[in-house]
Amino acid sequence: MVDSIDLSTTPSDLPLPATLAHIVQRFALERPDAPALTFVDGDQATTQSYAELDRRSSQTANVLLDTGVGRGQRVAILAPNGPVFFELGFAASKIGAALVGLNWRLAPPEIEAILADAEPAVLVVDPDLDHLVTDQVRATEGLVVYSTGEWERRVDAAVAQLPAVDVDPEEIVFILYTSGTTGLPKGAQLTNRNMVHSTWIAGVGYGFTEASVNLVAMPLFHVGGMGYGLSAFCHGGHTILRRDADPAAIVDNLATHRVTHTFFVPAVIQMLLDVPGIDDADLARLELLVYGAAPIGESVLRRAIDVLGCGFIQAYGMTETAGSIVTLAPDAHDPDGPRAGLLRSCGRPLPWVELRVVDPASINSGQPVDAGVGEVGEIWTRSAQNTPGYRNRPEATAEAITEDGWLRTGDAAYADAEGYLFLFDRFKDMIVSGAENVYPAEVENVLYDHPGIAEVAVIGVPDERWGETVKAIVVPKPGVVVEFEELVELCRNRLARYKAPTSMDVVEALPRNASGKVLKTQLRAPYWQDRDRKIS
Repeated sequence: MVDSIDLSTTPSDLPLPATLAHIVQRFALERPDAPALTFVDGDQATTQSYAELDRRSSQTANVLLDTGVGRGQRVAILAPNGPVFFELGFAASKIGAALVGLNWRLAPPEIEAILADAEPAVLVVDPDLDHLVTDQVRATEGLVVYSTGEWERRVDAAVAQLPAVDVDPEEIVFILYTSGTTGLPKGAQLTNRNMVHSTWIAGVGYGFTEASVNLVAMPLFHVGGMGYGLSAFCHGGHTILRRDADPAAIVDNLATHRVTHTFFVPAVIQMLLDVPGIDDADLARLELLVYGAAPIGESVLRRAIDVLGCGFIQAYGMTETAGSIVTLAPDAHDPDGPRAGLLRSCGRPLPWVELRVVDPASINSGQPVDAGVGEVGEIWTRSAQNTPGYRNRPEATAEAITEDGWLRTGDAAYADAEGYLFLFDRFKDMIVSGAENVYPAEVENVLYDHPGIAEVAVIGVPDERWGETVKAIVVPKPGVVVEFEELVELCRNRLARYKAPTSMDVVEALPRNASGKVLKTQLRAPYWQDRDRKIS
């Protein structure tokens, strides 16, 4: 179990590789026979050594070149988790190309729109997802579509010689499309330099070594999957990659593969705790569980700490920062200690990350000023992890990134005197009720203390008198009836009256995107149809 972590390391302290490809090349030389990647699909498990993964990625790079994917061009993949993601990622890095991971939970028109923006030369598609590829995509001039089986046969037959391409660290290696909770997805471009800083240095903070075994079950088309998934490779560790996030199978994998590190969104943690026999599972090797992307209820976290018996780190970041920029260390996870209130925080910035909370009233003044201690503002960040911008979106890039390099996250938060960051919500999700600002996350944090609530989301709905008011959308725990009056009383005892819900819906599940974030746009839409307020 990890009780604390050393986050004093900065980029200047480490011999950082210049590109992602250099990571796998290094360990192919230093530890050629060591296990790099084990892929688990049902009852089957296949393992690649570092030498094999390096060779396979070189073969992949040569096929990409033969198919017309060169420097500055793109290859897209539409598939569940599999080794092909990492093979393509390292291969792209070897030739100066970029990998575009497609969210297979999207509808065909949404995937079509992303491909139209990304303009890949090659698209690799899993046969089970073939129905998501429209005829218009297949007819795209200059695009070659392969099934995963056909692609792998081509790679099998390719030469394994490293392509003679001198790749610049500032070249784009991934284009990850944002979750789209507030509108159409944007392609966040991430350079080799971005990804190396995010994965290599975060791996230092998480305590990865050559002996580490890292379970990756989150989707690799998302930064929470690919970004975190690369961390163990950076330190010569062994990555266990799951095709899916089946809770019972994950519990078995944690024990069977003697996993030391993993990352889950809170919804998956809840599902793991509900797996029969979890209390008796052999998880003695588990050192650290990283969680993030969505709020976690205190009752869930308490049980997870008790049952899993490992250290916990909360991570805050976004696609545009190539992963985590703020962490809450294991020693801050003490629900019954004198600083239990820190569990409401997402932690403090990593040492190589600049972060400020900007007074929203000053943002457009030309001279933004920082909010005071305890005052809510917008999170701005600056580091080597920041995206250089969105693909084909110069206006969105200019809006998000200031001339001096600060990324405006759009997230509302405040910082305490020690620098701990407390998230409120997306500014676009803020509820304005009678000229008073209500941050949904603040209300949700209180509602999660209700013993009968499994999940909850708070949104603003139209109100003739106040403009909008607070609605709670509740997922009860099995067999529990949640009374609306109980929620109102709970909130009024701890919050201003205008922040308490004025109505409640009970649902079986909350809609989420691939990163685990609740789709509040979808929740709000039925109430705001034909109204003046834009649903975004």
